Amino acid sequence: MRDADFGVLAVGEQIGDLPSIDLEVAPLAFIGESVRCFPLQHEGNELDASRLEFLRGTLDVLILKALVWGPLHGYAITNLIRRHSDDALLLEEGTLYPALWRLERKKLVAAEWGLSENNRKAKFYRLTAEGRRHLRNETKTWEAYAQAVAKVLDATQPPQEETA
Repeated sequence: MRDADFGVLAVGEQIGDLPSIDLEVAPLAFIGESVRCFPLQHEGNELDASRLEFLRGTLDVLILKALVWGPLHGYAITNLIRRHSDDALLLEEGTLYPALWRLERKKLVAAEWGLSENNRKAKFYRLTAEGRRHLRNETKTWEAYAQAVAKVLDATQPPQEETA
Protein backbone atom coordinates (compact mmCIF):
# COMPACT_ATOMS: atom_id res chain seq x y z
CA MET A 1 0.00 0.00 0.00
CA ARG A 2 1.09 3.54 -0.68
CA ASP A 3 0.57 6.47 1.72
CA ALA A 4 -2.35 7.67 -0.41
CA ASP A 5 -4.10 4.34 0.14
CA PHE A 6 -4.62 5.05 3.85
CA GLY A 7 -7.91 6.44 5.03
CA VAL A 8 -10.45 6.16 7.79
CA LEU A 9 -11.37 2.57 8.58
CA ALA A 10 -14.73 1.43 9.80
CA VAL A 11 -14.79 -0.47 13.07
CA GLY A 12 -13.83 -4.09 12.35
CA GLU A 13 -12.68 -3.40 8.78
CA GLN A 14 -9.87 -5.66 7.61
CA ILE A 15 -6.63 -4.43 6.01
CA GLY A 16 -5.21 -6.90 3.49
CA ASP A 17 -4.21 -10.11 5.25
CA LEU A 18 -3.98 -8.51 8.68
CA PRO A 19 -6.45 -9.92 11.21
CA SER A 20 -9.61 -7.94 11.74
CA ILE A 21 -9.64 -6.04 15.03
CA ASP A 22 -11.99 -3.47 16.48
CA LEU A 23 -10.61 0.00 15.78
CA GLU A 24 -11.39 3.55 16.65
CA VAL A 25 -9.55 6.25 14.77
CA ALA A 26 -6.99 7.86 17.05
CA PRO A 27 -7.26 11.63 17.53
CA LEU A 28 -3.95 12.19 15.74
CA ALA A 29 -3.05 10.69 12.40
CA PHE A 30 0.60 10.76 11.41
CA ILE A 31 1.21 11.41 7.74
CA GLY A 32 4.32 11.56 5.60
CA GLU A 33 6.68 8.96 4.24
CA SER A 34 5.28 6.17 6.37
CA VAL A 35 1.70 6.50 7.51
CA ARG A 36 0.80 4.68 10.70
CA CYS A 37 -2.58 4.24 12.29
CA PHE A 38 -2.54 4.02 16.07
CA PRO A 39 -5.81 2.27 16.88
CA LEU A 40 -7.39 2.31 20.29
CA GLN A 41 -7.80 -1.37 21.10
CA HIS A 42 -10.93 -2.61 22.79
CA GLU A 43 -11.14 -5.33 25.38
CA GLY A 44 -14.74 -6.37 24.96
CA ASN A 45 -16.55 -3.05 24.81
CA GLU A 46 -14.16 -1.32 27.22
CA LEU A 47 -11.80 1.28 25.75
CA ASP A 48 -8.35 1.44 27.31
CA ALA A 49 -9.04 4.54 29.42
CA SER A 50 -5.41 5.37 30.18
CA ARG A 51 -4.50 5.37 26.49
CA LEU A 52 -7.53 7.48 25.62
CA GLU A 53 -6.59 10.02 28.31
CA PHE A 54 -3.00 10.06 27.04
CA LEU A 55 -4.20 10.84 23.51
CA ARG A 56 -6.66 13.47 24.75
CA GLY A 57 -3.91 15.07 26.81
CA THR A 58 -1.63 15.15 23.78
CA LEU A 59 -4.32 16.77 21.68
CA ASP A 60 -5.15 19.29 24.40
CA VAL A 61 -1.51 20.40 24.72
CA LEU A 62 -1.18 20.82 20.95
CA ILE A 63 -4.34 22.92 20.76
CA LEU A 64 -3.38 25.07 23.76
CA LYS A 65 0.08 25.65 22.25
CA ALA A 66 -1.49 26.70 18.95
CA LEU A 67 -3.45 29.39 20.80
CA VAL A 68 -0.40 30.89 22.53
CA TRP A 69 0.06 33.35 19.66
CA GLY A 70 -3.51 34.62 19.78
CA PRO A 71 -7.13 33.68 19.00
CA LEU A 72 -7.70 31.25 16.12
CA HIS A 73 -10.66 29.55 14.49
CA GLY A 74 -10.74 25.78 14.07
CA TYR A 75 -9.24 25.53 10.60
CA ALA A 76 -6.40 27.87 11.57
CA ILE A 77 -5.63 25.68 14.62
CA THR A 78 -5.39 22.51 12.52
CA ASN A 79 -3.33 24.34 9.90
CA LEU A 80 -0.89 25.72 12.49
CA ILE A 81 -0.37 22.28 14.09
CA ARG A 82 0.10 20.70 10.66
CA ARG A 83 2.63 23.34 9.58
CA HIS A 84 4.60 23.31 12.85
CA SER A 85 4.88 19.52 12.66
CA ASP A 86 6.15 19.65 9.06
CA ASP A 87 2.92 18.02 7.88
CA ALA A 88 3.33 15.09 10.30
CA LEU A 89 0.26 15.81 12.48
CA LEU A 90 -3.15 16.03 10.85
CA LEU A 91 -6.14 16.94 12.98
CA GLU A 92 -9.56 16.06 11.62
CA GLU A 93 -12.62 18.25 12.33
CA GLY A 94 -14.34 15.37 14.10
CA THR A 95 -11.45 15.28 16.56
CA LEU A 96 -10.70 19.00 16.86
CA TYR A 97 -14.13 20.40 17.75
CA PRO A 98 -14.99 17.96 20.55
CA ALA A 99 -11.55 18.71 22.01
CA LEU A 100 -12.17 22.47 21.76
CA TRP A 101 -15.58 22.07 23.45
CA ARG A 102 -13.96 19.99 26.21
CA LEU A 103 -11.27 22.65 26.73
CA GLU A 104 -13.97 25.33 26.79
CA ARG A 105 -15.93 23.41 29.47
CA LYS A 106 -12.72 23.18 31.53
CA LYS A 107 -12.30 26.96 31.10
CA LEU A 108 -8.88 26.48 29.47
CA VAL A 109 -10.07 28.29 26.33
CA ALA A 110 -12.78 30.86 25.69
CA ALA A 111 -14.63 31.36 22.42
CA GLU A 112 -16.38 34.15 20.60
CA TRP A 113 -17.81 34.60 17.14
CA GLY A 114 -16.01 36.73 14.57
CA LEU A 115 -15.16 36.93 10.89
CA SER A 116 -12.44 34.79 9.34
CA GLU A 117 -9.85 36.12 6.90
CA ASN A 118 -12.26 35.32 4.03
CA ASN A 119 -15.19 37.17 5.70
CA ARG A 120 -17.00 34.06 6.93
CA LYS A 121 -18.56 33.78 10.37
CA ALA A 122 -16.27 31.65 12.55
CA LYS A 123 -15.82 30.84 16.22
CA PHE A 124 -12.44 32.05 17.49
CA TYR A 125 -10.82 30.34 20.45
CA ARG A 126 -8.37 32.03 22.81
CA LEU A 127 -6.27 30.78 25.68
CA THR A 128 -7.48 31.75 29.16
CA ALA A 129 -5.16 32.45 32.12
CA GLU A 130 -6.02 28.98 33.45
CA GLY A 131 -5.24 27.55 30.00
CA ARG A 132 -1.80 29.18 30.06
CA ARG A 133 -1.06 27.69 33.50
CA HIS A 134 -2.25 24.28 32.33
CA LEU A 135 -0.09 24.49 29.20
CA ARG A 136 3.01 25.42 31.24
CA ASN A 137 2.48 22.44 33.57
CA GLU A 138 1.73 20.00 30.76
CA THR A 139 4.71 21.22 28.75
CA LYS A 140 7.01 20.43 31.69
CA THR A 141 5.43 16.97 31.94
CA TRP A 142 5.87 16.36 28.19
CA GLU A 143 9.48 17.51 28.24
CA ALA A 144 10.27 15.14 31.13
CA TYR A 145 8.43 12.31 29.35
CA ALA A 146 10.25 12.95 26.05
CA GLN A 147 13.60 13.06 27.85
CA ALA A 148 12.89 9.74 29.60
CA VAL A 149 11.84 8.07 26.32
CA ALA A 150 14.93 9.47 24.57
CA LYS A 151 17.17 7.97 27.26
CA VAL A 152 15.67 4.54 26.67
CA LEU A 153 15.82 4.84 22.87
CA ASP A 154 19.42 6.13 22.95
CA ALA A 155 20.64 3.34 25.24
CA THR A 156 23.55 1.38 23.81
CA GLN A 157 23.83 -1.17 26.62
CA PRO A 158 21.60 -2.59 29.35
CA PRO A 159 21.45 -0.63 32.61
CA GLN A 160 23.74 -1.57 35.48
CA GLU A 161 22.13 -3.80 38.07
CA GLU A 162 21.02 -2.00 41.18
CA THR A 163 22.85 -2.85 44.35
CA ALA A 164 21.01 -3.15 47.62
